[in-house]
Amino acid sequence: MQDKNNSSKIQFERQKVLVNKKLSIYGSLIPVVFLMILLAYNIFFIEGQEWMGAYTNQFILLIGGGIAAIIGFYYKVSLKTILIEIVENLKSVFVPIMILLLVGALAGTWLISGIIPAMVYYGLQVLNPTIFLPACVIIAAIISISTGSSWTTSATVGIALIGIGGALGISLGMVAGAVISGAYFGDKMSPLSDTTNLAPAMADTDLFTHIRYMSLTTGPTIIITLIVFSIISLNIETTGNADISGLLVSIKETFDVSPWLFFVPLVVIALILRKTKPLIALGVGVCLAAIFAAIFQPKILENIASSNFYAIINSIFTDTQILTSNEKLNDLFTSGGMKGMLWTIYLIICAMVFGGTMDAIGALSKITQVLLSLASSIFGLFASTVISCLGLNAIASDQYLAIVIPGKMFKKAFEDKGLAPENLSRTLEDSGTVTSVLIPWNTCGAYQSGVLGVSVADYFVYAIFNWLSPFTTLLYAALNFKIRQLKNNLN
Repeated sequence: MQDKNNSSKIQFERQKVLVNKKLSIYGSLIPVVFLMILLAYNIFFIEGQEWMGAYTNQFILLIGGGIAAIIGFYYKVSLKTILIEIVENLKSVFVPIMILLLVGALAGTWLISGIIPAMVYYGLQVLNPTIFLPACVIIAAIISISTGSSWTTSATVGIALIGIGGALGISLGMVAGAVISGAYFGDKMSPLSDTTNLAPAMADTDLFTHIRYMSLTTGPTIIITLIVFSIISLNIETTGNADISGLLVSIKETFDVSPWLFFVPLVVIALILRKTKPLIALGVGVCLAAIFAAIFQPKILENIASSNFYAIINSIFTDTQILTSNEKLNDLFTSGGMKGMLWTIYLIICAMVFGGTMDAIGALSKITQVLLSLASSIFGLFASTVISCLGLNAIASDQYLAIVIPGKMFKKAFEDKGLAPENLSRTLEDSGTVTSVLIPWNTCGAYQSGVLGVSVADYFVYAIFNWLSPFTTLLYAALNFKIRQLKNNLN
């Protein structure tokens, strides 16, 4: 009886604000259909042209919100109700936006302090021809965790590993699959990643709870991936030598590389494990990195600005690029600081406007009610979320929208089932973030294929971590294993 009472209470509270009995499912879907049409039009006819500049997806979300508002007015929903719901939604993402800004600052200070270069330097040295493929996974994972970017990892170290793999006579599809598997593992698990911040923001949970809970599915998946690549690597013949001396020399010439630099990330990790608030943990990471930059990289700071203080401030707020003697490393040693996070922040704000309007007119409630009627079981809810993420990756061709839209749509449905929000955020990442690279016309698939010089068809089967992740999350749901309930649903 306790579960039923809690569920009824949640539904009752929602009915006062979100339920619109006059609104039909067809009316609820009109903004979504228009959203999909505009996204499709942008993908097939406008992409690469100056239609709305760099923020096309953000404008489309605002247009979708405007259409939803018009439908709401037709069904007698007041402007005040819509604005109140939008403001409430924006309030809910204030902390995630602050975290994103700190993430940008962290990336900048970790670059100029030599922390990221040190991770690259020591990570490259674990290469061994007899275990080349699992080593690729590990190297890509280390660098992606430290940078929070699968794209940067593939465009720099990924290219180097593709070259080395080709010299060893290993299939480039295998190498690309290993790099992508490691890069997206790191992207998922790094607090520096925009998608790792976006998913918990959409589900209304905090960053480090999301990362810890996501490790329950991500850990076994990456272990299986490493085992498979180890078996493959031990059963293929290699020729030639893996020469990374040029990369190592360039890093050493540019930065003062020292194991002491790992003190900063270790402190941040320790704070995370002690469940310190994300803003505090990341803020400590920024401050320590700034101190280490002054100690270990005075020459780098001199090249950036007239004084150490201004160089550090510049790395926190704006673009920073450290040039080396090796062009392959120049893209890696680049950071946008807080400025680099504005695109994602604008996307979140626009998504909150769209989602808040859909909430206010009762559209999300109506859609989730229909979805719940089609998927009455907990497994059905997880499966519906996974399918929605996969579908949006294919239709919208953008991993951010594959997180944002299902996140807004299914948030209330997970609450109705008495499921903790981290279940949703984990599912969004397990199915939305990692599968984007498996679709040739998705921005991620097109980017990775172009950068690595390997078609999606060639690396698809070897991107083991990426296609295995949604199966893992569905298996956990089917077995009801590690599915956390809302605290007020437990007795």
